[in-house]
Amino acid sequence: MGSNIGDKLLNCQNGIAALTTSGKSVLHAQSQFYKTEPVDYKDQDWFINAVVKIGTSSDPFQLLNELKSIEGEAGRTKTIRFGPRILDLDILLYDDVVIDNISGLSVPHARMHQRRFVLRPMCDIAPELVHPVLKKDMQYLLNHLDDNEQKIIQFK
Repeated sequence: MGSNIGDKLLNCQNGIAALTTSGKSVLHAQSQFYKTEPVDYKDQDWFINAVVKIGTSSDPFQLLNELKSIEGEAGRTKTIRFGPRILDLDILLYDDVVIDNISGLSVPHARMHQRRFVLRPMCDIAPELVHPVLKKDMQYLLNHLDDNEQKIIQFK
């Protein structure tokens, strides 16, 4: 999850609360929050990012709809691709399921292995978790990113 508009930390916390108060998902683990440099579209404020692990009764498509609904309720509107957003909720992994861009859903997330703002918080909660396509664990993927890109700072 991430936010770079308004009270970024509160936006993320509210996103977690909305996800877990629906009764369809249970929070199992949460990473620390990180302040992260924007990627792709650079002309915007830094983000607050985190990763959560949930148990859910929803299938991946139902979960995606729930996440989009939570984003909408938070005030997210479509703007510039990779641009500023009040709340961004993505499915990174769903067990070992692989879905290749069916109806806008790709699992595992198509760029997660290239994103420090995903891998660093993911390693807080599951460094040994193996990417179902790349067959590498999260810590390995994080360790093999270019250190000169994607600045990330633990948010206090």
